[in-house]
Amino acid sequence: MSQTHTRVLVAASVRLYREGVAAILGRHERIELVGTASSRDETVEKIRVLAPDVVVVDTAMPGSLEAVRTIVAAAPDTRVVAIAVPESEREVIARAEAGVAGYVTRDASIQELVQVVESAARDEAICSPRIAASLLRRVAALAAEQAPALAVRRLTSREREVVRLIDEGLSNKQIAGRLCIEPATVKNHVHNILEKLQVERRTEAAARVRESAGL
Repeated sequence: MSQTHTRVLVAASVRLYREGVAAILGRHERIELVGTASSRDETVEKIRVLAPDVVVVDTAMPGSLEAVRTIVAAAPDTRVVAIAVPESEREVIARAEAGVAGYVTRDASIQELVQVVESAARDEAICSPRIAASLLRRVAALAAEQAPALAVRRLTSREREVVRLIDEGLSNKQIAGRLCIEPATVKNHVHNILEKLQVERRTEAAARVRESAGL
């Protein structure tokens, strides 16, 4: 990214709004306006040609969330800033999950927009303490959701075999016979499985792995 100017592309479906934002940003001494776009497809095409540092996307543009996802996938080095975002936890988190690097609310000033654009170009984020707390809670929730699946991945191939047979209702002795190993070895496998999955019962272990599509 340019060390002197931040190259910006403005994407908005309403022409008057699009050109107004572009004109205001283009007058800023540290911003170089490289173009505008009126749709997701036009935005992606212009990113390929113009290689902007930041794309400013109007939330009101039809399919704006999908547009953000498409831009992030097509141009991972380009940062996306969403504008006119409702100041609500749900709306901000939805855009964060889509891949925005920054956002400005409907009540934000031009100066705030400029600050967010320049911060996004530096891989920095500006948000209120309340929204920051909401984003941290969301990260924690995602980590908690992924924990069971990560635990299942820690199981060895033999442990997965044992869990599969537990899910079929076999006892340790029956599992030992099926796998041609000692019952004591099965017992050790079951102990390790319960410990890795952080559950207390064999049936819980089988259910956990089944839910994670590991059986």
